[in-house]
Amino acid sequence: MSGYSAKQVLDQLGRPGEHRVLRGDLALVGLPGLVYTPAVGLGLPAVAFGHGWLQPVTRYRALLRHLASWGFVATAPGARRGPLLSARLLAGDLRTALDVCTGVRLGEGDISVDAERLAVAGHGAGGGAAVLAAAGDERVRAVVTLAASETRPSALDAARGVGVPALHLAAGEDRIAPPVGHAEAIAEAWRGPVQVRTLPKVSHLGFAEGRHWSELLLDGRGAHGAQRLARALVTAFLLRVLKGERQWDALLENDVKGAPLTYHRPALATS
Repeated sequence: MSGYSAKQVLDQLGRPGEHRVLRGDLALVGLPGLVYTPAVGLGLPAVAFGHGWLQPVTRYRALLRHLASWGFVATAPGARRGPLLSARLLAGDLRTALDVCTGVRLGEGDISVDAERLAVAGHGAGGGAAVLAAAGDERVRAVVTLAASETRPSALDAARGVGVPALHLAAGEDRIAPPVGHAEAIAEAWRGPVQVRTLPKVSHLGFAEGRHWSELLLDGRGAHGAQRLARALVTAFLLRVLKGERQWDALLENDVKGAPLTYHRPALATS
């Protein structure tokens, strides 16, 4: 893909990758949630994803499956769905999910994860929990958030201690976690390389797939366009940081229609 435009890279990464995907259940190891993996592969990168407040992990299946199709083990613990979500406990679940990925042979024993290529990600409060997880786990090499919200303990405070590369996708019409006080504030406090992209016409729930009763309480609903952009941008970022693949840089370094760069502190590190 060298020499291709940002749009061409976006089109490429917006489609599933070459890997056949397997789905599993974290409950088999005592932690409710989902795990998607390539059908085979040793020494794979892995990402643990934190769900948003009141959101079931099934609202992120397409993203997890997409990442697996591009060669990642993608997991989402689902034990914190109550109204009193604890970001601290969800951060602990993300770290436990990474423990599972690195400590257990997946599939039929022909899938393994490289402990040097781990990331955390999340939506809303799950994004804040991902920041907390990264601050407390030196194995984490990259962080991604979607419509991140401030948490207790403070994700903003935790960001000051995180030096790994981060991508924060913010929703321009988010009334639950407005970008200025949440994703952008976290990015400005970030110690390492970081960028924020703001999707201007997207609500807080724009990144969540399908429909759910929580839309009666929260802001907006899922948006296919936002989810497609997120899949491509998150995949490009993780391929770049965890695998050192430079062919996706046109997408990461330029404005993209519907997802312009609104804050950027270079440069991205490689694995």
